[in-house]
Amino acid sequence: MEAVPTVRVVAVKVRARVFVSGQVQGVLFRVKTRQEARKHGVRGWVRNLQDGRVEALFEGEEEKVKSLIDFCRQGPAGAIVTGADVVWENYSGGFGGFEVRYW
Repeated sequence: MEAVPTVRVVAVKVRARVFVSGQVQGVLFRVKTRQEARKHGVRGWVRNLQDGRVEALFEGEEEKVKSLIDFCRQGPAGAIVTGADVVWENYSGGFGGFEVRYW
């Protein structure tokens, strides 16, 4: 009987920077984004920008990062998202977890 070769699937790692606009500050957007990121095993950070937007940097498996982007397009309860611009960057693997950053 011949041995069946083992197929190993390697998840593609990606990095995305997201700029979220609308009513996204003062509505727990950063805290909820951190919770979602940690739940999905995505690394990086999220912060408020002085112009009223929220910026997030996500690194991880492609499907998990995409789910975080989808979350940002909706936002948590209380947020009114009017736009979410995504910039794809080169994966670096330089984050140990996910954090809220302060300006």
